[in-house]
Amino acid sequence: MGFQLLHLHLHGLFRGRDLELGRDADTGGQTTYVLELVRALAARPEVDQVEVVTRRIPDRRVSPDYAEPHESLGPGAGILRLPFGPRRYLRKEQLWPHLDELADALVATLAARPRLPDWIHAHYADAGYVGTLVSRRLGIPLVFTGHSLGREKQRRLLASGLTHEQIEQTYAMGQRIEAEEQALAASSLVVTSTRQEVESQYARYDRFAGERAEVLAPGVDTRRFHPALLPGEAAAVEALLAPFLRDPAKPPLLAICRPERRKNIPALIEAFGRSDLLRQRHNLVLVLGCRQDPGQMDRQQRELFQQVFELVDRFDLYGQVAYPKQHSGAQIPALYRWAAARGGVFVNPALTEPFGLTLLEAAACGLPLVATDDGGPRDILARCDNGQLVDVTDLDALQTALEAAAADPLRWRRWRDNGLEAVSRSYSWDAHVCGYLGHATHRCRPEATGAAPRVASPVASPGSSALVPIPERLLLLDLDGCLQAPEAAGLDQLRRRLAADPCSGLGILSGRSYQAARHRYAELQLVDPQVWITQAGTEIRLGHGAELDLLWQQQIAPGWDRQAVLAALAELDSRLRLQAEAMQGAFKLSYLLRPPPAGALAIVRQTLRQRRLEARAQLVQHWYLDVLPPRASTAEAIRHLSLRWRLPLDRFLLMASPQGGAERLGALGLHHSGRARDPVAGLNLP
Repeated sequence: MGFQLLHLHLHGLFRGRDLELGRDADTGGQTTYVLELVRALAARPEVDQVEVVTRRIPDRRVSPDYAEPHESLGPGAGILRLPFGPRRYLRKEQLWPHLDELADALVATLAARPRLPDWIHAHYADAGYVGTLVSRRLGIPLVFTGHSLGREKQRRLLASGLTHEQIEQTYAMGQRIEAEEQALAASSLVVTSTRQEVESQYARYDRFAGERAEVLAPGVDTRRFHPALLPGEAAAVEALLAPFLRDPAKPPLLAICRPERRKNIPALIEAFGRSDLLRQRHNLVLVLGCRQDPGQMDRQQRELFQQVFELVDRFDLYGQVAYPKQHSGAQIPALYRWAAARGGVFVNPALTEPFGLTLLEAAACGLPLVATDDGGPRDILARCDNGQLVDVTDLDALQTALEAAAADPLRWRRWRDNGLEAVSRSYSWDAHVCGYLGHATHRCRPEATGAAPRVASPVASPGSSALVPIPERLLLLDLDGCLQAPEAAGLDQLRRRLAADPCSGLGILSGRSYQAARHRYAELQLVDPQVWITQAGTEIRLGHGAELDLLWQQQIAPGWDRQAVLAALAELDSRLRLQAEAMQGAFKLSYLLRPPPAGALAIVRQTLRQRRLEARAQLVQHWYLDVLPPRASTAEAIRHLSLRWRLPLDRFLLMASPQGGAERLGALGLHHSGRARDPVAGLNLP
């Protein structure tokens, strides 16, 4: 039986033809890599099916292609588009509040299938967050590729003069970095493009384990990217650039990238503009995606193009710089070939470049390089010897490198030949996919991952011979909030409603131990619940016998070291005090914050990360702190129950007060009422 694989690529615009590369900061090299990887995997005999999950976008401002729920990518490969969030297209920083919705929908979709994927490959931080949730809930191994990492981007942005507050407001960097930490902790395999990424970027994350990382340089499609100009290509490129260039025969300095600050295009224009030698010998060709109505651009794009226009004007570069507004994806290979035929050079001036797929595309078309001395270009030029690295933050060094790049025809031809030979030798898709399948197969075996068993259809509690009756819907009441001091009339009404509706079940939520919760619940004189979710979601008990769900404990146990967490937090005794023994559990440590409470949560989380402990800290009612396994929460316990019982989440009705359960539950995607006094209000019971 061949592999069934699932890839997550959530942001930007993704389809199987005419990729809108450069349309915005979210549709670039990652999109090309995922599409080519999926097609190359589907062509392998050991792979039966590869699927890419992305966002369904029924927005009339973008192509209707992105609203299609399914798209074929050829035999054995396809795209599944799931809706989450609003209908309109959103940039990736605005997707974070909607990712839990996608995780729930994807879990339900996969759980309904006869076979789960052999592994999930998540691309970028947003997909890493969703992939982590799905991996934990269904026991599917996770592969992660960050493509670009939040800590590195934050470092560069701080160096550029932005403040932490500005970065957080624009890029939601805190959520992104935490999602990357979670994905790295959950991953069986981390696929990177360069050794520099591993040693200088991923290594800055507390939960990164270097032994789980493999460097696999991406491939390049040599069917599209090759040195031979096709009939009519040169004329088409010159027609595209004719409105801009006074002398199109000059060797071009070509840059192709998305219009974003990290790509550092203004520095390239300034280096060109202040060099009489460059202006005399060369044209500068900037392919910065397809510009739409300026009113539809995000602020970063508008600011970048404004800088481009101002620099062209300041150095009076009219007739020497081309920046076409529109181009097709099919014209990109032709641009490389045309530039090579004119004796030009490809320039990548990015401040940071995780890999640099455009450098390989240029090399495959016979175009030498001048590239940033950061990340992927170091590895590419070390293998290819087809150009020059430069510190792009030094304008003098960038100008000198550009002036020298095409000055020696013999060296230019040597660089061209070296690049062509190295691409065919080291950067084929066959080599990439062989390495990928080999490492993923080894790392994602159940015995290698140590993952919890995959959810099948266990209805009885492990170790129990009695089946638990599954209701048609389940009412979950928060004992610590909405049932703290309910009115007698409300309780009477609740008793009557439950007695009259045998199809509805009752569950109790509490942060307390089961024994303490049971004692408190007995005072209410309600019917016996079918479910108890206690100890802040670390315990589930089923049936009127309240038998412990051992499967849930098996799922939350991996990585949890209670004694190590206890020892680490003992060092913070000036900020924390352990609560009574009755509040502790096998998978829960509960503390009371000592005054002042401000900042205590951040210190606890930092302590846990620094010691590489698999634990999650959360505040309850401002003064209480619970530390749990990262897989455990009341929300995840409810989702586990939904999977075990095959009861959709929309059949769960949650009653919780904002001061009690709602604070612990977070965004569940469930029906939720914040009424703390009337536990019957809003119920749709017969």
